[in-house]
Amino acid sequence: MTVHHLTILGATGTIGVNTLDVVARHPDRFKVVALTGQNQIGKLAEQCRRFKPAYAVVLDSDKARELRTALAGTATEVLYGVEAMANVASLPEVDTVMAAIVGAAGMRPALAAARAGKRVLLANKETLVMAGQFFMEAVKQGGASLLPIDSEHNAVFQSMPEPYTGDMASHGVRRILLTASGGPFRTRPIETLAEVTPEEAVAHPNWVMGRKISVDSATMMNKGLEVIEAHWLFNAAPDQIDVVVHPQSIVHSMVEYQDGSVLAQLSNPDMRIPIAHALAYPERVSTGVSWLDLAKLGQLTFEAPDIRRFPCLGLAYDALRAGGSSAAVLNAANEVVVEAFLDHRIPYLRIPATLSPVLDRLGGRPATSLDDLEAIDTEARTLATQLIR
Repeated sequence: MTVHHLTILGATGTIGVNTLDVVARHPDRFKVVALTGQNQIGKLAEQCRRFKPAYAVVLDSDKARELRTALAGTATEVLYGVEAMANVASLPEVDTVMAAIVGAAGMRPALAAARAGKRVLLANKETLVMAGQFFMEAVKQGGASLLPIDSEHNAVFQSMPEPYTGDMASHGVRRILLTASGGPFRTRPIETLAEVTPEEAVAHPNWVMGRKISVDSATMMNKGLEVIEAHWLFNAAPDQIDVVVHPQSIVHSMVEYQDGSVLAQLSNPDMRIPIAHALAYPERVSTGVSWLDLAKLGQLTFEAPDIRRFPCLGLAYDALRAGGSSAAVLNAANEVVVEAFLDHRIPYLRIPATLSPVLDRLGGRPATSLDDLEAIDTEARTLATQLIR
């Protein structure tokens, strides 16, 4: 049995916590080498005391000082900064990296893991949305292996032929079907969406997620970003990726073949399942998740997404088709407007109403380097902030 040595980027977030839950169930299979966090220092310190990593990394020196005090007397070395996060993602003794830092901050550490030839378990959307071409090139050049953690992409991965070479036609694959829950406003009258509050938007009916990603689920921007991710992960054209609303969140995604067959991955909605699949791949390990009882569920339903209700999904397809830096522009502006909504500075419908002009003004420009992308990211955030004001 192989023992995997792990770096977990974003250990205190939802994905990181669920990863450590799976790890704790299989101490003979997984050894934690490094954990990283940002603001939840008490939680990170508790994780370090339990899993005893060699390294713990935070972003700034003040948080590092606080963490060192909390870990006094332990063997864990505390580091700080983006470069330190990239370094623990590429340590020689590490073979597997869970890339779960939320936002653009997770991009460079994930790239470092890919360039170092690690087994990259990718839960950070921005790495592919902002820098899909650069990241996939890094995976190829570094000889890394890439396993998606998003429940939808992990379901597609499980439903694809193995080994999948990135050529849908040669494998007889017609299209990818990404399922979406529809979030909390799937049936809410459209004329009342102007009254939506942040508290209502973060109350997801099926998944326990962070506030930002919960809002993205409500607007369906989350699914739009997943369409862009699927394009890079599976080398699929925009018209080979469809979205279908499935409120029960039991069928996590599907792959349709040229012969009319459709293969799907089903499970109860719990992130420990895709995490465990990727951690132990190609083996299977227990997760602590309850078994799926289809008879108790009774029915599974599907419907087409309503773009009038979810304009952000349409904007994501527009960005993917436009190419260049468009996806990075959309992602950056979305982070700004969602934060403004959560802070009660803009109403719910201002989210797509702000994103559309930002994409119109800045989308489609070429990006030949990460520096270009980061400059465009900054410009998009600035413009979105100006439009909000």
